[in-house]
Amino acid sequence: MLLSLTSGKLESDMRLILTLALSHLRRRRTQNALTIIGIAVGVMVLVTALSLTNGFTQSLIDATLRTIPHLALITREKEPSKALEAALKKDPNVVAFSSFAADKALITRPATQGLPAGVDFSTLLGVTPQESGILNLRPEEIKLISSLKDDEIVLGEVLSRAIGAFPGDEVRLLNSQYKRAILKVKGTFRSGYILIDQGYAFMSLDAIKKLNPDSPISYRVNLKDPLQARDFGYQIAREFQDYTPQPWQDINATLIEQMALQKRVIGIVVFLIVIVAAFGIANILILSVFEKTQEIAILRAMGTPEKWILQTFMLEGLILGAGGLILGNLLGLAVSYYFKLYPIRLPGDLYFISSLPVQIQAQDFVWVNIVSLATTLLAGFAAASKAARIEPAKVIR
Repeated sequence: MLLSLTSGKLESDMRLILTLALSHLRRRRTQNALTIIGIAVGVMVLVTALSLTNGFTQSLIDATLRTIPHLALITREKEPSKALEAALKKDPNVVAFSSFAADKALITRPATQGLPAGVDFSTLLGVTPQESGILNLRPEEIKLISSLKDDEIVLGEVLSRAIGAFPGDEVRLLNSQYKRAILKVKGTFRSGYILIDQGYAFMSLDAIKKLNPDSPISYRVNLKDPLQARDFGYQIAREFQDYTPQPWQDINATLIEQMALQKRVIGIVVFLIVIVAAFGIANILILSVFEKTQEIAILRAMGTPEKWILQTFMLEGLILGAGGLILGNLLGLAVSYYFKLYPIRLPGDLYFISSLPVQIQAQDFVWVNIVSLATTLLAGFAAASKAARIEPAKVIR
């Protein structure tokens, strides 16, 4: 019986608080609408900006991993390690591995038919047919690279255009040991990451070794879970101490850190819009307090508890904030989905990728809504506490 009475009284109190809050909000419809729109715009821009940043970061990582393995095992050994290969074959975490050698070279296309010579520096990767399990390129590009002969080379697409060498052309190569070779361009590849497409070329491992017999033979490894590359690399290094692990996270550490910093900066800058809108809530509620001073004083004189007044204005702030958040989330999703269907085109030579994709992450929505709601509630509390401190005796007198 006592529990029923308590429950009924609580329900009655909440109904009265809701009635008062809605009554106040109806009297300033235009200002309330503008405040909700302000919050919605801030949330929409924040959600969209974070989604575009996520897509930009993921696109760069995906483009990088099309030609870079999850893990590189670097050594100074000049011959392949049968023991290491056996260990990699047995490990269930390993999807594929391939031995490789790397070198630097100057690649030149001779002047022909009145065309000037083309020349550029490149990183050479000498690979074996097993490289097909490492690369994440188009099938025809993987086939080209994994079937290279000793007198053939596959150029990055941007590198190919830079020196004017296309499939069927001959290029001259001068490696780091000043050894020369004439090679036929078998084809080109495109990872989508301009730094790779501009600076890499593939040759057969045997061709690299012929030009530089002292080139160390290292390994490129792909795993079932790329995020385990660092731990797996350390595990291999403990067993095979001649090999130094280079997980993709370390190879691209600068890029990943820059992207994370960029996301934080964008989040902070855009969140200022939400803060400005929250000040709008505080401004509206404080004006409401001044206008309703006598009403609040009468309610207090009639025995209305201070906490009711506090809860009434807090509820007003919550309604305005929640309205802005819901509208902002819907608009943010709509704009993000639009950019997903119609990606923003980018100049690849400036941004390393050709288009700006969108990646919506649930954790972004969670923290955007939590922080935005907390900000609007704080703004509401500023006005609510002022209303709750009104002394009815002074006002009525």
